[in-house]
Amino acid sequence: MNAVDNVQDAATRDAVSPRLRAEESLGYQVNLAARLFARALAMRVEPLGLAPGQFPVLLALWESEGRTQGELCRLVQVEQPTMANTLARMERGGLIQRKPDSRDRRRTVIRLTARGRDLESPAVAAARSINAQALESLTPREQSELRRMLGIIAANLSLHPDNATQQEETP
Repeated sequence: MNAVDNVQDAATRDAVSPRLRAEESLGYQVNLAARLFARALAMRVEPLGLAPGQFPVLLALWESEGRTQGELCRLVQVEQPTMANTLARMERGGLIQRKPDSRDRRRTVIRLTARGRDLESPAVAAARSINAQALESLTPREQSELRRMLGIIAANLSLHPDNATQQEETP
């Protein structure tokens, strides 16, 4: 039996059986990989005083400080209450400060503290180590193709109107 036969068998099984096995579910496989990434990241960044949920926020702020809570919600793809809790924890941990925007005093922007900036190098090194571990059995071409395909999948899901989230605007 060759790969084409396997694909055809899977297509026939999908059409006939309502049962979905975990290993056949792309969503399950991606979710499992994400949970394993999060667990590995937690083990490496917790000694730095970080929680895994803070890492995407830090990535956005290391790229460009002075973002609003609403901007961070859109970038990180989380709801306002989740972001509010994450930012409160980061503020208590001395990673960020909320400041009035110098151009529009009605807006509050999020800025990194010195501690938040100093964690960039060790936290990024931890994430790169995990990425390398996850990709070690793939060729560079396969790694590139995986990133490309995951980007397409994310775009497909984010553009579909049934998947839209209700996010309030926060100035």
